[in-house]
Amino acid sequence: MNEIKPISVGNPTPVVVTPARLGNPAVVGLSGFGMTTLMLALHNLGFAAVGPVIWLGFIFGGLTQLVAGFQEQKAGNNFGYAVFTSYGCFWIALCATLVANKYGVFPVTDRDVGCFMVCWTLWTAMIWIISARVHKAMFVTFALLTLAFVLLDFEKYGGGEIYGTACNFTLIALVATVWYMQAAIILKDVAGREVLPMGKALI
Repeated sequence: MNEIKPISVGNPTPVVVTPARLGNPAVVGLSGFGMTTLMLALHNLGFAAVGPVIWLGFIFGGLTQLVAGFQEQKAGNNFGYAVFTSYGCFWIALCATLVANKYGVFPVTDRDVGCFMVCWTLWTAMIWIISARVHKAMFVTFALLTLAFVLLDFEKYGGGEIYGTACNFTLIALVATVWYMQAAIILKDVAGREVLPMGKALI
């Protein structure tokens, strides 16, 4: 009687699943922060009314940065998560304060705004220190942002208009570094190599 042997089907071929390629949310977050900051500086220097600042602050600087931050959270990037969501809230809170003050709801003084800015100065200084572990471009960006907040604090607490003017030109320099990082990320993607270097971490 012939023995019946089991049929061997061999080892199944492993199925390799390639994850979907996702965009970097930082390019949108950086764009929103830079655009709104530039508009604010131009308004403060007398080149534009406050309207564009308010709308950009609510939508591009605020909502868009929040969305970018939530996407950074999904990517596991706690630095981007903290920065984009926090500054998104900053722009929304600042614009809401200006609108409320305009219509007599929760009126604020320069000293009130100064206190608001001091809180953000301290938080930004903390992020500046942490950014030394990211790369040089990020470190320079947060150095300029911290300086801008400090100058604005001096202006709001009676230091004089010169501090406000210096703050606005610092903000314009800041926008250049923010958009430099944005361009570096996009160019690296489309060119397939690093075009604009951002430097190594300082520590």
